Amino acid sequence: MAGIRLTAEEHELPQGTPPRPQLPLPVAGAGVTAGGGGSGSGGLDMASDDERSVAADSWSVRSDYGSTLDDDQRYADAADVLAAAAAAANFPSAASDYCSDKDDQDPGEVEGSMLGLQSYWDASYSEDLANYQEHGHAGEIWFGANVMDTVAIWTKKLCANFIQGGTSSNNDNNNCEGDDKDLFNYPILDLGTGNGLLLQALAKQGFSDLTGTDYSEGAIELARNLAARDGFTAISFVVDDVLGTKLDRKFKIITDKGTLDAIGLHPDGRAKRVMYWESVSNLVEPGGIVVITSCNHTKNELLQEVEDFSAQKSVKEDADRGVSDAQQVFRYLDHIQTYPTIMFGGVEGSQVCTVAFQRA
Repeated sequence: MAGIRLTAEEHELPQGTPPRPQLPLPVAGAGVTAGGGGSGSGGLDMASDDERSVAADSWSVRSDYGSTLDDDQRYADAADVLAAAAAAANFPSAASDYCSDKDDQDPGEVEGSMLGLQSYWDASYSEDLANYQEHGHAGEIWFGANVMDTVAIWTKKLCANFIQGGTSSNNDNNNCEGDDKDLFNYPILDLGTGNGLLLQALAKQGFSDLTGTDYSEGAIELARNLAARDGFTAISFVVDDVLGTKLDRKFKIITDKGTLDAIGLHPDGRAKRVMYWESVSNLVEPGGIVVITSCNHTKNELLQEVEDFSAQKSVKEDADRGVSDAQQVFRYLDHIQTYPTIMFGGVEGSQVCTVAFQRA
């Protein structure tokens, strides 16, 4: 299952702060979850940068607690953006080398959401930044602090085992062995870092070469402020969009906590998710590790998505070279097995999943 949206933790947000919408709930059935394969709007055109900024200039209003957002206006304006994108009914020809076919619809997919638009996150982090500046609040921890800390500890264990030549993190054992010097010098990139708190959690585990990127300038400013306040000044934060990254280095470890979920909720989510994997495959070192945490997809759905991407990429590369030599881009390493489980629709599963892949 791994598809029910966990309520994001609030750190003493003042009364009256409007709540954020949650990611879609799972579809009842044998482990089928909302967003199982990206956007259900298969044939939707991507929203332009102009469309994304429809509401940006009017969303900030004042309240007794400082700068907040008019939630009703946020919903209405984002709906207008989605409607404009839907009117086109076709992917743009240059959107991606892996454009999906609008007639090849996965019944497990969901329609696009405002959570897939940059304008939503720009406005959201603008609100968080104002709350931090006026009240010192860190904002939300997506999936909760327990999941964040679990991911940080498990990633350290996974890497320690990786140094020793293994492939399993021994989920039930919190002790970790290995060469700490090599381990802690591993360069880590957190995609869609938001307020950067996952990187702080990784720093507490001893990692020192840490970079966080987000396409929202407000998110990066908030992350920098929180890192400075909490004494993690060595963490680097950069404004960057993973789908068109300008980063010129590779990383041993890449983490993602909810970013792939949000990308899949864009009106052109299916094509954008393939663009995401293409970018990640270029950002991670050969033999490096990618750790994906999702509330919208099961482990098996992520495995299938990576397998499909590898197949598509191999076909394209074979065509470019004029040879047939299919290669696996990522291989499955391990997943967190200690998350609490629930019963939903007669199927047992967890509300969130974390899966690790290794770059070939």
